[in-house]
Amino acid sequence: MKRFFLGFAVVSLLLAGVVSYFADPDPDGLDHVTEQHGIAEHAQDHPLGAGPLADYAVAGDDRLTGVAGVVGVVLTLAVAGGLFRLLRRRSDAKTDAKTDAETDAEPGAKTDAKTDVG
Repeated sequence: MKRFFLGFAVVSLLLAGVVSYFADPDPDGLDHVTEQHGIAEHAQDHPLGAGPLADYAVAGDDRLTGVAGVVGVVLTLAVAGGLFRLLRRRSDAKTDAKTDAETDAEPGAKTDAKTDVG
């Protein structure tokens, strides 16, 4: 399983850091449609539009698109990995508590598998 996640991280970083330089600079289909139908006229700047990674660049420098992609991938994987570990630890603790409760039960006594021990 670790090999899968390591491979996923490597492919994600390669796509973000290398392939992103080959992305089309023209507006995508959704942007084109909003401009064509006048919807874009009502658009407002996003509060984070001046952020360090806004518009897929670092500090507005289009030559650093790949760096912005790599930073985004690293941050996303760090947050997702942290949440995964936190949730897994909580799940393991509940499983351990349930196993301990079943072990402490009298021999031959039936335990209710639906009982929540935590």
